[in-house]
Amino acid sequence: MPTRRDLRMLAQPARRSVARGKRTRGTRPKVEAQYVPPEDWYEPHENRTPDYRFVEQAPGPGYTHVVTAKEVRARLSKLPAAFAETLEVVQFSRMTRKKQSFPCYGMQWGSTIYLYPIEKSLVEHFSIPPRPAVYNEARMYGGKWVQQGSKWQLVWNSETIRDFYLNNVLIHELGHLLDQRNRSYQDRERYAEWFAIQYGYRPSRHGPTHRGCRK
Repeated sequence: MPTRRDLRMLAQPARRSVARGKRTRGTRPKVEAQYVPPEDWYEPHENRTPDYRFVEQAPGPGYTHVVTAKEVRARLSKLPAAFAETLEVVQFSRMTRKKQSFPCYGMQWGSTIYLYPIEKSLVEHFSIPPRPAVYNEARMYGGKWVQQGSKWQLVWNSETIRDFYLNNVLIHELGHLLDQRNRSYQDRERYAEWFAIQYGYRPSRHGPTHRGCRK
């Protein structure tokens, strides 16, 4: 559960952009919209430095971080410089037992983007069928779905999961950070999804290394 400090932060209307999870691996939109993973809060600075910083936590037993700080910085450097002006921290978060109940790939909170680890096997397990949007989006980045009876697996490899994080999850959360107009969960998600396609997926498919990618 969020700490008392976290709850105080959430209660302040001036901090509108809080805790927006990217792709919670469940199927109940109301729960997804309300869930707030317990995370460290980084107070935005008025006189901030012109560059963001990284905080890296151990991924947790059985989990791994699939991108590096160098790769994140390189990916963000390809975007207009103004996009990262309000970004202060990129945190590689630790997976905990509490977070496993509603695991996220990424989250934006205040001026921070949080990137979460996934299973070392790069195989994710679902006890219920994935929603069509989740199914199709994973396939866009090379994720392979395998049905085993009533259960499903989402299988990645090191290249496809890196592609997914750098060109979807990271850019999606940056879209949340830049969204100063939308208020509702649905509208903010719609904008972030558009932003990820416009500035993540489409540009990444123009290079020669992506000509054979599954779409």
